[in-house]
Amino acid sequence: MSTNRENGSLYTHKENKIASVEFGHPASNSFPSVLLERLEKEINKLSEDPDVNVILLKSEGEKAFCAGASFNELIEIEDLQAGKQFFSGFAGVINAMRKCNKLIVGRVQGKTVGGGVGLVAACDYALATEAASIKLSELSIGIGPFVIAPAVERKMGVDALAEMSLAAHEWKNAYWAKEKGLYAKIFDSIKDLDKEVEIFTEKLSSYNPQALTEMKKILWKNTDHWGELLDERAAISGELVLSDFTKNALAKFKK
Repeated sequence: MSTNRENGSLYTHKENKIASVEFGHPASNSFPSVLLERLEKEINKLSEDPDVNVILLKSEGEKAFCAGASFNELIEIEDLQAGKQFFSGFAGVINAMRKCNKLIVGRVQGKTVGGGVGLVAACDYALATEAASIKLSELSIGIGPFVIAPAVERKMGVDALAEMSLAAHEWKNAYWAKEKGLYAKIFDSIKDLDKEVEIFTEKLSSYNPQALTEMKKILWKNTDHWGELLDERAAISGELVLSDFTKNALAKFKK
């Protein structure tokens, strides 16, 4: 199901103890703040849903998985408060995913940039196609991947975080991402990906829900301070986005 609405779309479909949460936006599945808020609330709701054992996070269409934060909103930030609030969007979603009682599986069908890489890193298990390259381009516009860095580092290590962040112009292919631990498996096509997603989530959802919740806690051990940490990181980004460097870089991109 696709959407042309500027606020994007979010649909949840529940079947056999699996909640499939699909987000979409006409600008390569990027996230305006409103959509991030909706996703955060949805994950919090599903966390307490007794009819759900597993959450599947996916995006619409066959091209990009997620282009990160909304570029149009980024350009319009005029003050510190608005800046912090904008970057708090991904912080809220990552913290909701971290605290969620349910294991979250990511289905990544295509390219992913910035905040989108953070979302995949915050999944407990991710499956992808060969087309699912990743990039952290934030430094190139004068900001940095500060809010998502803890999730990326936890999943892929500090070396991978540095390699992606500092080579802000470079795409890393899906096989590199798998080698670094972001993806569990890579598939040739979306059809093969979906077949495996179905098999994997059905198996996972058939296990003891209590055991799944306990496993989730173990996977996210030592991250209780992230609420405060990601909030601080959002403030750093919010300040940097107001710099002359970033304003000039964004103006060039807009052209």
